[in-house]
Amino acid sequence: ILYAVNDSFYAMQPSIFRIDATQSPAVITNRIPVTRSGAPAQLLDLEGIAADGEGGFWLASEGRTDRMIPHGLYHVNADGEIEDSIPFPKDLLDVERRFGSEGVTLIDGTIWIAIQRSWADDPENTVKLVSYNIESGDWGAVRYPTEPAETGWVGLSEITAHDGALWIVERDNQIGAAAKVKQLTKVSLDGFTPAPLGSDLPLVTKEIVRDFIPDLQAPNGYVVDKIEGFTVDTAGNAF
Repeated sequence: ILYAVNDSFYAMQPSIFRIDATQSPAVITNRIPVTRSGAPAQLLDLEGIAADGEGGFWLASEGRTDRMIPHGLYHVNADGEIEDSIPFPKDLLDVERRFGSEGVTLIDGTIWIAIQRSWADDPENTVKLVSYNIESGDWGAVRYPTEPAETGWVGLSEITAHDGALWIVERDNQIGAAAKVKQLTKVSLDGFTPAPLGSDLPLVTKEIVRDFIPDLQAPNGYVVDKIEGFTVDTAGNAF
């Protein structure tokens, strides 16, 4: 059983989807509306979901200040009701750019968020992996090295904690023959500690685990631009 969310393409319908992946093709078996006080929650652009281990979920929403959509984390119960909203701190918002959260994961009481593209304080070809400690409320971050873009841009689309590592979906925004970077990478959790926001952030080391371009070419259509989700089930199967 897998879980996914829809983004703001489906306006006013933020939802969690329960997916039965034992079938082929996989089947959505339930839609759980994300609500505030029983009504569909507004001003969300959901881009990531992680189970909280207690039946609920952590959701990451990509903000757009020019549209009054806040960057932030949301904790929902099993029924999709928002129980806690955690906005990005000032140190992050001071360097905000449009392309924000694209994935969220939880490990040992710390939430990790993948920021899609570089923000104002990021060196060229780097993006932030942002951490939030649930108990202390402390924020931190590290920098992740992205591949240089031949055309367009390269950024992140997902982050998943599994087996002592963070697994990242890194991609360009190109389609067809122009697509060059569609890959899964691995960042070991050993050997680095997130630094306070606004400080000199450590640069992590990535290992390229899989090139998705042959997978995307297999159906004999054009290579799509977006791979936006990745997860590992309880049996260790990757989707």
